[in-house]
Amino acid sequence: MARTTANGIEIEYESFGPASGAETVLLIMGLGAQLTLWPVELCNALVARGYRVVRYDNRDVGLSTKFDGAVAPDLPTLLGAMMAGQDPKVPYSLEDMAADAIGLLDALGIDKAHIVGASMGGMIAQVVAIEYPARTLSLTSIMSTTGNPMLPPASPEAMGALLGRPESNDVDTLVDFGVKVARAIGSPKYPADEALLRARVRRDVDRSVYPAGFARQLAAIYANGDRRARLATIKAPTLVIHGEADPLVPVHGGRDTAANIPGAELVEIEGMGHDLPVPLVEQIADAIDKVAKR
Repeated sequence: MARTTANGIEIEYESFGPASGAETVLLIMGLGAQLTLWPVELCNALVARGYRVVRYDNRDVGLSTKFDGAVAPDLPTLLGAMMAGQDPKVPYSLEDMAADAIGLLDALGIDKAHIVGASMGGMIAQVVAIEYPARTLSLTSIMSTTGNPMLPPASPEAMGALLGRPESNDVDTLVDFGVKVARAIGSPKYPADEALLRARVRRDVDRSVYPAGFARQLAAIYANGDRRARLATIKAPTLVIHGEADPLVPVHGGRDTAANIPGAELVEIEGMGHDLPVPLVEQIADAIDKVAKR
């Protein structure tokens, strides 16, 4: 892994495949999630299809810059301001996070890329395609949504797991909590092996734990509002991937995303939840490769 300055902050990233001579796939991860949640198997599968792959830590997570001391408003205050037609005051926006992505491309000397995002990363990827069309070769939005307030919400169990907090900060408790969250939102048809899941969560806990960043990223999501009108301006070839069994961002979010981006292709995957199971890597890589070639 490596670190560079992008958009005025430090970004931790990792690159797979050739540094030149191949088109780049930029992977943007979701809420509170580190770059390591992009399966290495997916990165390698895309490299095998001829791409350079770059995954990175968003601001406020992992090993990238933390916005220590910046206070995010609580959700009732944030939503109240938005309902009153006021501009919500948040530490940073999804537009800022999209600018981070473009800044990383600049730092790496990459003119254009295939932009792929998962969950909140899908929202950031959408903003990249909206705000930086000349930098976007294609867009893939995975298990994400549009900000449409009329869509079905997350299941109470999934939302409870996402917003819950561990009872203490000792490593074993943090690992147990991470495994519980992964099970609550994961794919029922593709359950992760317990030992492998626990090892993955332990790896991420050892790498970084920073709940304050989660709150600020969540505020940025809510403050972004309804993107449907802006999604209609996207010209890049677009793929939307969504699990039919997603309890955190129900499949309606993917359907709404595809319905509002001209020419978007929707791929719904049976038994997939809110994660990226290794057994689905080849199918996902094939779909990304297909839209990249449009």
